[in-house]
Amino acid sequence: MTTPIKTPKKLIEVALPLDDINVACAYEKMPGIGAHPRGIHLWWARRPLAAARAVLFAQMVNDPGYERNLGRGVNKERAKVERERLFKLIRGLVKWENTNNVVLLEEARVEIIKSWRETCELNKSHPQASELFNPEVLPGFHDPFSGGGALPLEAQRLGLTSFASDLNPVAVLINKSMIEVPPRFIDRSPVGPIPSNQKQTKIAQDWSGSKGLAEDIRRYGSWLRDEAFKAVSDLYPKVDLPKAYGVGKVNVIAWLWARTVKSPNPAYSHVDVPLISTYILANKEGKEAYLDPVISGGGYTFTVKNGKPPKSAADGTKASGRGANFVCLMSGTPIGGDYIKAEGVAGRIGSKLIAVVAEVKGGRVYLSPTDEVEKVAKSAQAQWVPGGDIPAKLSGGTCVPYGMTEWGHLFTQRQLVGLNAFAEQLSIARTRIRSDAIAAKWVDDGKSLSDGGTGATAYADALTIYLAFAIDRCADFSNTCTRWVPGNQKVMNLFAKQSIAMTWDYPEANIMIDTVGGYVPAANYVADCVEMLPIKATVGNVAQADAATSVRNEGKVISTDPPYYDNIYYADLSDFFYVWLRRSLRPVLPDLFSSMVVPKAEELVATAHRHGGKEQAEEFFLDGMTKAMHRLSEQAHPAFPTTIYYAFKQSQTTDLGTGNTGWETFLEAVIRAGFAISGTWPMRSEQEFRMVGQGVNALASSIVLVCRKREGNAPTLSRREFIRELKEELKEAVEAMIGGAEGVSPVAPVDLAQAVIGPGMAIFSKYSAVLEADGSPMTVHTALTIINGILTEGGDEFDANTQFCLVWFDEQSWTAGEFGKADVLARAKGTSVNGLKESGVVEAGSGNVRLLKPNEYPKDWAPESDNNTPVWEALHQMIRALRDAGESAAGSLLAGMPQRADPIRNLAYRLYTLCERKGWADEARSYNELITSWTGIEAASHEKGHLGSQVNLDI
Repeated sequence: MTTPIKTPKKLIEVALPLDDINVACAYEKMPGIGAHPRGIHLWWARRPLAAARAVLFAQMVNDPGYERNLGRGVNKERAKVERERLFKLIRGLVKWENTNNVVLLEEARVEIIKSWRETCELNKSHPQASELFNPEVLPGFHDPFSGGGALPLEAQRLGLTSFASDLNPVAVLINKSMIEVPPRFIDRSPVGPIPSNQKQTKIAQDWSGSKGLAEDIRRYGSWLRDEAFKAVSDLYPKVDLPKAYGVGKVNVIAWLWARTVKSPNPAYSHVDVPLISTYILANKEGKEAYLDPVISGGGYTFTVKNGKPPKSAADGTKASGRGANFVCLMSGTPIGGDYIKAEGVAGRIGSKLIAVVAEVKGGRVYLSPTDEVEKVAKSAQAQWVPGGDIPAKLSGGTCVPYGMTEWGHLFTQRQLVGLNAFAEQLSIARTRIRSDAIAAKWVDDGKSLSDGGTGATAYADALTIYLAFAIDRCADFSNTCTRWVPGNQKVMNLFAKQSIAMTWDYPEANIMIDTVGGYVPAANYVADCVEMLPIKATVGNVAQADAATSVRNEGKVISTDPPYYDNIYYADLSDFFYVWLRRSLRPVLPDLFSSMVVPKAEELVATAHRHGGKEQAEEFFLDGMTKAMHRLSEQAHPAFPTTIYYAFKQSQTTDLGTGNTGWETFLEAVIRAGFAISGTWPMRSEQEFRMVGQGVNALASSIVLVCRKREGNAPTLSRREFIRELKEELKEAVEAMIGGAEGVSPVAPVDLAQAVIGPGMAIFSKYSAVLEADGSPMTVHTALTIINGILTEGGDEFDANTQFCLVWFDEQSWTAGEFGKADVLARAKGTSVNGLKESGVVEAGSGNVRLLKPNEYPKDWAPESDNNTPVWEALHQMIRALRDAGESAAGSLLAGMPQRADPIRNLAYRLYTLCERKGWADEARSYNELITSWTGIEAASHEKGHLGSQVNLDI
């Protein structure tokens, strides 16, 4: 008989300070917060460090609540106090400014170790105690879908030995750069040559943590730029300033180009006409600049003008409507998208210089193009061009239909020459770094980075990786699918989204100068981000491996962020970077860059075009994800739950609340793999998230599933028994979520449908199967439908008039319905239309019945003097008051009916869920605003004094 393992519940299985975590996630995703580890190299759909840190901490720390079967924990009141202490620590940990707060991090590590030793003590008699429960050694951490590396990085920051793996070599390299490379060279002084434009650094300067490594990235980045510029300086000349701006030559910040096609008008078929989305170059007040096209002699030129542009400048040569529709500059003839695509496929799309952005003291100036400047640009001829196919299908658009089918097609010849110049200098830089390190008295063990070296040779390899990352950053800004932004007057990179969308006018950034798109700023940015890595950490371990088939890595704490069905084609997109990384780093990491492109066939994404159709893609995803999840359930340390992130997109909102093919298929894989789901936590982990109260009916951006391995002898359950158990368990769970529990903020209405999946699926997944009447196992789709139905059905706790309003609103919203139909429903609910009218919730007349909108309720209503107040009326009166006069006014109403507080709030949640399901965004917003303001409303009601309370009676 197998000896059972005693597994205390972890904090994440009981409660979290969710609001604080979500606020920190939102803040971290905002632009302008400064250097962030994610900036070391671009990756798509990273989890915020705040979420990763909070989840991992709560995953490893024991909940203080009493567990009779384990003989541990404290009573309810003491548990609440202790839990709040842990929440306070989490609230501090997730703040961006505390990312490397040594004191807080040490406090967190102490709590983790304390919980681990308690768990070890409980299992000291277990036959595998020496193997699994050594109180002096924390279990390692493993993320088998490591992607952008947020989870392994935060595990390392919390004191764990971190293991990361991924099939994608770009992801592997990113993880190496974050958790494997920096700890080898911690607390080392830089060895590189100080750039000539910098002052001598202080001898006693602080080089703790990764500061020395970061400084060398800056120093060799500057050296590399100087060397590359020497090789191609003729392609990057300065330009003469017009007399109006002074005299002399200045650097070019960017050359602005427009794509061209032959005019479809036969009279001008010899003219390459421009496709320009806007003539406006700069629109900041007082510094406006725009293009003025001049047609003469059967051709055209562009002149740059300063000042407020005419309205006609806004659209350039773009025709009205969406898509690639333009007009011929020469004749006004329409140029349709099909014509442009045909020209692109035939290789006849050209380019025309339309303006030059130059650097002047105090800003930038826009200059008219000249033939000489354009001739220099078009004289470039690259010796190496990246190969490989651009993905033809991406959710955010692709340039492939316009003839840009290979990676090399994305770049101008000068961009290719510039990027190549840096790639070619990297091997020279690598040799120099090793020599400089030896000259600085570094011991050289002769081992390369891939062989585990820590000496001069390995250091040269390490720095070469970061310098190659700076080339990748430049490539993201130096291609023809970037955009010039007139507002902030700078280049916008290609991968602002997960797409390679076609652009018509584009900037060509000067890679040789110190502005956005330049190599030195790119290297400096990478260096700044490296400094945000953990100050002290054990060396991480990173490997290229397929999560579905890799050899087990047992006994680890697991938190992972797997691919999301068909949301993002990581392998297709990352080829853009892989082709440049392979050119630069194949001598450094030959095994990682052995293939021509990123592996795609095994990637766990449901790509229909890759697998022969939608059904085949779903089958591939389910099979592969089930295998991967099975490996996780088998290899996870038995004392800890596994946490798995799953991201949502807006299209996943259905009448199931959160049911869609991707979500259902993913859950199916998790459950098939042997996991039982014990919790779901909605995390607002994307920059794009906005609450319904801000105008968008948006789902939480991701859910964290908390899972444990299901018992091998788990019984089956009938459908009827499943529904009965759901109704018993969910009512209490939903009440806790709505009202908040143990000091935790209430779950917002927008998140309730996702959050309730946790206790619902916990019941479903703890059984080996839930059996339908015919003996077949219930599907996840059916289970989700039942769970969501129980969430939205009911109303038994409400008065008869409110129950009528709930059903009538579901059918009619605010529109009028037939009196006869309303009469039948009213009688069924134990009321009457006349009684509803007297209670003030409906308008009835002319054979119709209509619910009153919040703004139609009387403003002089006083609940304490109304003896016929349905919960429906009370709720909508509070919504009216909140809209008209804020939380204080709504609180005054609540003070007059304190006994109705819970029913009002419960009704608001129920109505929000109904509106969200039906897509009624405006209505949903009203209920969400009331709930999100509830804490302030309650405080205002207490200030006013509740009806019947001593405070109220004394007045």
